[in-house]
Amino acid sequence: MGNWKRAIAIDFDGTLCENNYPDIGEPNWNVIYQAIQEQKHGAGLILWTCREGKLLYDAMEACFDWGIQFDAINESLPEWKEHFGTAPRKVVADEYWDDKAKVVKNGELIDNADA
Repeated sequence: MGNWKRAIAIDFDGTLCENNYPDIGEPNWNVIYQAIQEQKHGAGLILWTCREGKLLYDAMEACFDWGIQFDAINESLPEWKEHFGTAPRKVVADEYWDDKAKVVKNGELIDNADA
């Protein structure tokens, strides 16, 4: 993908923090630390959440308090949108960090605990 940032879309509830929706759960410091390290190494971070309105604002504020500054919120990175000339509803990323994810390896669906 040339000189583009590697894009990481990160879920909020259950991933960056404990799932306590609609409230903000306790931060998951291991994930937060890893996200910050990835960004320091050039990755673009996307906050990827179903939260909207005030609930989204609260999540963004919590992330800021925890030291995470996102390059995009619920949308693809700007350079990706510019290159493709479109902004589909699905966030385009190299990685998706989500507590509900399943992993596909070699055509097989693997439980996320086994990945």
